[in-house]
Amino acid sequence: MSIIIKGLNKIYPNGNHALKDVNLEIPPGMFGLLGPNGAGKSTFIRILVALMEPSSGSINMYGYDILKEREQVRKIMGYLPQDFRFFAPYKTYEFLDYAAMLSGINSRRERKERVDEMLRSVGLYEVRDRYANKLSGGMKRRLGIAQALIHNPKVIVVDEPTTGLDPEERIRFRNLLTKAAGNNVSIILSTHIVGDISSSCNNMTLLNKGQISFVGAPEELIKKAEGKVWRAIVPDEIFQQINEEYPVITTIPVANGWEIQVVSETPPCEGAELFAPNLEHAYVYFIDSKFDLWRKG
Repeated sequence: MSIIIKGLNKIYPNGNHALKDVNLEIPPGMFGLLGPNGAGKSTFIRILVALMEPSSGSINMYGYDILKEREQVRKIMGYLPQDFRFFAPYKTYEFLDYAAMLSGINSRRERKERVDEMLRSVGLYEVRDRYANKLSGGMKRRLGIAQALIHNPKVIVVDEPTTGLDPEERIRFRNLLTKAAGNNVSIILSTHIVGDISSSCNNMTLLNKGQISFVGAPEELIKKAEGKVWRAIVPDEIFQQINEEYPVITTIPVANGWEIQVVSETPPCEGAELFAPNLEHAYVYFIDSKFDLWRKG
């Protein structure tokens, strides 16, 4: 089973065409939705979690029509929004118990067992009596994924989950998602942080200007940028010129100027050498408008 999206469009009353004929199949496992701000990711996510209706198109989620069977879809889905909020009066375990009750777990005994299990799995059992709004930023995101997982959903949607987290918490959070994905669950990770995709997702799509630019494994995207990344050491005046004309990915100060990595179809300067691309290089190649005609050609 999977999520099948066909001909998805969203046009807002002001004429903004946020999504343009999106066709996509999302299999079980970690699936990355990558794109810059304004690419249409938030609109796509809101439609996917049944908070917004598309202008046209269809979504079949594990056999359910998302437009006609919203109640059934919500029962198999967990959702962690970007602006996840907490209820001030609740302690951590109380908040998770409340989330479990909302998800349909009516037995008090079953809720307690499930809440304790989830708090242990996300490393929050020792602070279960702390008020949720007093937790650190990383702990709040972990509690957020706990509430999304509390009812054993088949689909989990997380929106920009690691924004603002320190590196240790980002790694911990990604590990939690990877573990959950091992249970034949579809986890959709929407982000603009390339590292979140490269370290955890086997499949991904790149959304840019409301359209799908790429679908496949991160390694396949990287291959498409081979021969298009250059490394050079340049003096200040050449660096300024290159920086105005090309997407410069990395700048490292050196004794005689700057060591730079540049995405370009041709060498950006004399002495530039080809460099093995990573996912960040490939991402820039696919979203930078300078390369539109080149890619189509």
